[in-house]
Amino acid sequence: MRIFISSAGRRVELMDCFRESAAALGIELEILAGDLQPEISPACHMADRAFAMPECMDEPYVDELLRICREEGVGMVVPTIDPELETLSVSAERFARAQVRICVPPAECVAVCRDKLLTALSLDACGVSVPRSAGLAEKDVWGAWEGPLIVKPIGGSSSVGIQRCADARQLSTLVPMQNGDCIVQELVQGPEYTVNCFFDPGGKLRCAVPHRRISVRQGEVYKGVTERIPALMQAAKLIEQMPFRFTGVICFQAILRGGIAYVFEINARFGGGYPLAHRAGAHFTRWLLEELSGIEPSYSENWSEGVKMLRYDQSVFLDSAGRVMR
Repeated sequence: MRIFISSAGRRVELMDCFRESAAALGIELEILAGDLQPEISPACHMADRAFAMPECMDEPYVDELLRICREEGVGMVVPTIDPELETLSVSAERFARAQVRICVPPAECVAVCRDKLLTALSLDACGVSVPRSAGLAEKDVWGAWEGPLIVKPIGGSSSVGIQRCADARQLSTLVPMQNGDCIVQELVQGPEYTVNCFFDPGGKLRCAVPHRRISVRQGEVYKGVTERIPALMQAAKLIEQMPFRFTGVICFQAILRGGIAYVFEINARFGGGYPLAHRAGAHFTRWLLEELSGIEPSYSENWSEGVKMLRYDQSVFLDSAGRVMR
């Protein structure tokens, strides 16, 4: 079996999870990886083979990825960054005709997730608690709110472009400085969580694993611990009831305050903290391989609470010929 991890970057741990799952299933797995600059991507060097790819927002991207999948017999593509999700989701049918599964929810799900204001409105409509939210242009709305606010790009990622303001008055002074569409939200303060979720092909929620984000670096969890929080588990069940059906892997972010989980973001992909859920016993990578192989999936909610992840930097060394030094 061959899978392709796109925009692989530093996602070595995700590769390890797939390899561990394949070994447990007795599947011989080959992992291909692609990146804009594979020569400086640790994951590309740790893959079985690597490919230089066009920018994921450029027109040739899908054609090149589809060509590789056809020529190399790839059965599944696993995207890892937000900018490529929309492009791949709307092209999923092209890949399906080539018997390639794109591990991304349907296009309508991705469209909602990529627009933070639409995310908030959609979550609120299905009963999920969200921070008060409005577009930056709706000053008549957020201008009346009291307390600290946060402003961020509607389609942002990795915490880029986020600004905090003490109140609406301070935000008013920043408005002329903002570029592009932005969302304004009340700043809900409390412990922050990520919830990794797995949905089967029919859209049924099979597993939800919350972890508290003890420490974050560049928008990605650096230290975390799994916790069974009823409010977060309930939010996951409500997301299952949204008008559009998620499939595969997603993760959402939430702040816990006063026993209420305020959800403010959904990522329609593997989150950077997925390896923590995996080590806790939620083997999403195994379930994907089982689905792909036609094996009865071993979905389970029997993951362990209190599993802690403490990340550290690890290097990949290359010799003068560009080979990995082991």
